[in-house]
Amino acid sequence: MQEGLLSTRARIAILIYSMTNAVLFGIGIITVLNVPSLTAHLWIAIPVVVVLSFLLAAPIAWIIAPRLRARYWRRREEAEASGVAGYPARGRSV
Repeated sequence: MQEGLLSTRARIAILIYSMTNAVLFGIGIITVLNVPSLTAHLWIAIPVVVVLSFLLAAPIAWIIAPRLRARYWRRREEAEASGVAGYPARGRSV
Protein backbone atom coordinates (compact mmCIF):
# COMPACT_ATOMS: atom_id res chain seq x y z
CA MET A 1 0.00 0.00 0.00
CA GLN A 2 1.43 3.36 -1.01
CA GLU A 3 1.02 6.25 1.43
CA GLY A 4 1.63 9.01 -1.07
CA LEU A 5 4.28 10.66 -3.13
CA LEU A 6 6.40 11.90 -0.23
CA SER A 7 8.25 9.78 2.29
CA THR A 8 7.79 10.35 5.99
CA ARG A 9 11.28 11.83 6.17
CA ALA A 10 10.40 14.35 3.45
CA ARG A 11 7.16 15.31 5.18
CA ILE A 12 8.94 15.93 8.48
CA ALA A 13 11.70 17.87 6.71
CA ILE A 14 9.10 20.11 5.04
CA LEU A 15 7.47 20.79 8.40
CA ILE A 16 10.70 21.78 10.12
CA TYR A 17 12.20 23.66 7.13
CA SER A 18 10.64 27.00 8.13
CA MET A 19 11.79 26.67 11.74
CA THR A 20 15.30 25.79 10.61
CA ASN A 21 15.26 28.71 8.19
CA ALA A 22 14.16 31.12 10.94
CA VAL A 23 16.91 29.96 13.30
CA LEU A 24 19.59 30.26 10.62
CA PHE A 25 18.32 33.70 9.61
CA GLY A 26 18.33 34.84 13.24
CA ILE A 27 21.88 33.65 13.80
CA GLY A 28 23.00 35.29 10.57
CA ILE A 29 21.29 38.64 11.12
CA ILE A 30 22.55 38.92 14.71
CA THR A 31 26.06 38.20 13.47
CA VAL A 32 25.77 40.81 10.71
CA LEU A 33 24.44 43.45 13.08
CA ASN A 34 27.07 42.81 15.76
CA VAL A 35 30.20 42.68 13.59
CA PRO A 36 31.27 46.24 12.72
CA SER A 37 32.90 45.31 9.40
CA LEU A 38 29.66 43.62 8.27
CA THR A 39 27.48 46.45 9.58
CA ALA A 40 29.28 48.83 7.23
CA HIS A 41 28.01 46.76 4.29
CA LEU A 42 24.44 45.97 5.37
CA TRP A 43 23.12 46.47 1.84
CA ILE A 44 24.96 43.32 0.72
CA ALA A 45 25.25 41.37 3.98
CA ILE A 46 21.52 41.10 4.72
CA PRO A 47 20.57 39.68 1.28
CA VAL A 48 23.44 37.19 1.63
CA VAL A 49 22.06 36.09 5.01
CA VAL A 50 18.57 35.68 3.54
CA VAL A 51 19.78 33.60 0.59
CA LEU A 52 22.09 31.45 2.71
CA SER A 53 19.40 30.77 5.29
CA PHE A 54 17.01 29.62 2.54
CA LEU A 55 19.63 27.38 0.94
CA LEU A 56 21.11 25.88 4.11
CA ALA A 57 17.79 25.22 5.85
CA ALA A 58 16.79 22.42 3.45
CA PRO A 59 19.78 20.09 4.00
CA ILE A 60 19.80 20.78 7.73
CA ALA A 61 16.08 19.97 7.97
CA TRP A 62 16.73 16.79 5.95
CA ILE A 63 19.43 15.75 8.46
CA ILE A 64 17.26 16.53 11.50
CA ALA A 65 14.09 14.78 10.22
CA PRO A 66 15.05 11.12 10.88
CA ARG A 67 16.14 12.00 14.40
CA LEU A 68 12.66 13.30 15.18
CA ARG A 69 11.08 10.22 13.68
CA ALA A 70 13.36 7.84 15.57
CA ARG A 71 12.20 9.26 18.90
CA TYR A 72 8.55 8.68 17.96
CA TRP A 73 9.16 5.14 16.75
CA ARG A 74 11.15 4.24 19.87
CA ARG A 75 8.24 5.34 22.09
CA ARG A 76 5.77 3.51 19.89
CA GLU A 77 7.81 0.31 20.03
CA GLU A 78 8.01 0.55 23.84
CA ALA A 79 4.24 1.11 24.04
CA GLU A 80 3.54 -1.83 21.77
CA ALA A 81 5.82 -4.06 23.82
CA SER A 82 4.05 -3.17 27.08
CA GLY A 83 0.50 -2.96 25.73
CA VAL A 84 0.09 0.70 26.77
CA ALA A 85 -1.80 3.50 24.98
CA GLY A 86 -4.12 1.30 22.99
CA TYR A 87 -1.41 -0.85 21.45
CA PRO A 88 -1.80 -4.56 22.13
CA ALA A 89 1.22 -6.25 23.65
CA ARG A 90 3.25 -8.24 21.18
CA GLY A 91 1.99 -11.72 20.69
CA ARG A 92 -1.58 -10.87 21.71
CA SER A 93 -4.33 -10.01 19.29
CA VAL A 94 -7.16 -7.65 20.04
